[in-house]
Amino acid sequence: MSPARVGRVIRRCVALLLVLGLAGCGDAAAAQTGTVTVFAAASLTESFTTLGRQFEEAHPGNRVVFNFGGSSALATQINEGAPADVFAAAAPANMATVTGAAAPVTFVRNQLVIAVTDGNPKRVTGLAGLTAPGLKVALCAESVPCGAAAATALAAAGVSLTPVTLEQDVKAALAKVRFGEVDAALVYRTDAEASAADVDGIEFPESAKAINDYPIVLLKDAANPGGGQMFIDYVLSADGVRVLTEAGFQAP
Repeated sequence: MSPARVGRVIRRCVALLLVLGLAGCGDAAAAQTGTVTVFAAASLTESFTTLGRQFEEAHPGNRVVFNFGGSSALATQINEGAPADVFAAAAPANMATVTGAAAPVTFVRNQLVIAVTDGNPKRVTGLAGLTAPGLKVALCAESVPCGAAAATALAAAGVSLTPVTLEQDVKAALAKVRFGEVDAALVYRTDAEASAADVDGIEFPESAKAINDYPIVLLKDAANPGGGQMFIDYVLSADGVRVLTEAGFQAP
């Protein structure tokens, strides 16, 4: 066999090996399975639970495990070494405290409403009404996004009030209304809609001054970076956007 022909044969063999190798990599990516651990803001509980179930159906062999809570508490857990692949926060400020995070993507926005007992027996119509004598109000602590947003909205309205309780996440504040422990609470619109059987959500104009952006990120030390990115991609997909907007979130 001539040297030229030998060279052509070698080049064809190398090309074939490259094709087979790439095909194998593609098959491995398509067949990726495992557990994805997602730390997410409490206000994402219902929508992310739905997205997690749909993600598992769309990607057999994958399982999503959630840890829901106040964004500041979740950020602290991550910084202290808690294992997580994905972090979805209710405000950029909490995301910024997470060490080793890559560039986050804002995927939805949310704003506040006044949650009152079903039927609004106290006839609350706006923030000023929360200062009525004897009215019991719950707020989130200012260290968590719903509390920081509430402080901004109250300042914009020129309203000063003393809550009977400060809660560490929005679900806890809403629960105070649902169980009749307070008359009203400032919570996200999405949380009021998720509990529409028990509470009414009262819109107020100053909420436009305190809209929260929700960022999501694949953590640098993720144990399952491939699965984590697959979940983020699903959240950003048309199916993910549909679930989130139906829950009351706004497009960024």
